[in-house]
Amino acid sequence: MAADAANSGQQPARRPPPLAEIAGLRGSAWSLLQPFIGLALVALIFVGYQIAFRSDTPFLSAFRLTLIAKQTAIVAMGALGMTVIIVSAGIDLSAGSLVALASVVLAKALQGGVPPLAAVALVLGVGAIAGALNGALITGLRLVPFIVTLGTMLAFRGLAEQLAHQTTISVPNVPVWLDTLLNPPPKGSWQLVATGVWLVIGLGILVSAVMRRTVFGRHVVAIGSNETAARLCGIRVPLVKVAVYAIGGVFMALAGIFSFSNLTNQGDPGTAVGLELNIIAAVVIGGGSLSGGRGSVLGSIIGALTMTVLSSGCVYAGVSDPVQKIVIGAIIVAAVSLDQFSQRRGRLG
Repeated sequence: MAADAANSGQQPARRPPPLAEIAGLRGSAWSLLQPFIGLALVALIFVGYQIAFRSDTPFLSAFRLTLIAKQTAIVAMGALGMTVIIVSAGIDLSAGSLVALASVVLAKALQGGVPPLAAVALVLGVGAIAGALNGALITGLRLVPFIVTLGTMLAFRGLAEQLAHQTTISVPNVPVWLDTLLNPPPKGSWQLVATGVWLVIGLGILVSAVMRRTVFGRHVVAIGSNETAARLCGIRVPLVKVAVYAIGGVFMALAGIFSFSNLTNQGDPGTAVGLELNIIAAVVIGGGSLSGGRGSVLGSIIGALTMTVLSSGCVYAGVSDPVQKIVIGAIIVAAVSLDQFSQRRGRLG
């Protein structure tokens, strides 16, 4: 009879996929769509406010979209580095201070006659060293990242203030490519968006490829998922952690370069105060887990856009700065709570 079935061209019926596999696919789809749903909801809230109260002033005007693009580029650049850190089960509270320090170092270097490309390289080096210092303190002293980066947050801010003598450093005659880094391209240009936005997209693709396709990326995920098991598997955990924070520092330095350009070529030691909260919130909203082991580059970029749209919308609606902070804090708590709920549900399932 088996021969007859084979001769007749019949194939055995396929078994339906197990329920666990279906649940996993649904969970992956939800994780992918969640940042986009959050962005759409935030945008719709302020579009609804426009229809109800400010029909004469559009929320998504060309001017506001330009501001949103500039701020998103700064937050998203920092979020790329923070994604790698959070996937490794770390956190970096010194991000905002490092952004300020980077802008001051760039301004001091250019003011001192250092060639622009060399000045940018110097800033990236400072970011890498500062990040590596965070990683070395965390691994060497065996302290939790929260405590170490809380200390370096104050140290980096103080260093920026000392270098700038607690004043803003303005730099004249900055090269066009640096001056217009976040400016929208001329009408009819092939660029469509600012050079800085393209840089975020390109580096986002690079970070995603590194995290998904390289041994280093797999080691970062393994450490974030279970550090003890990763160490028993032969992964050099301290070295990987130092590298992770150094990479994060480079991205914060790039965000500092963006900030310098956005502030019309100024290094400001007082800038980016609280920016680390927006960056962390962007990663969490984008699907990153503060428990480690999970994160999405695309989700972090969409999360950064969500945070910027929220901030711009609050200004548009006349919401005071203290209330904005309350809203952002509530969003962080809600996102982390949702992440913890999903993890508990997964373990029970």
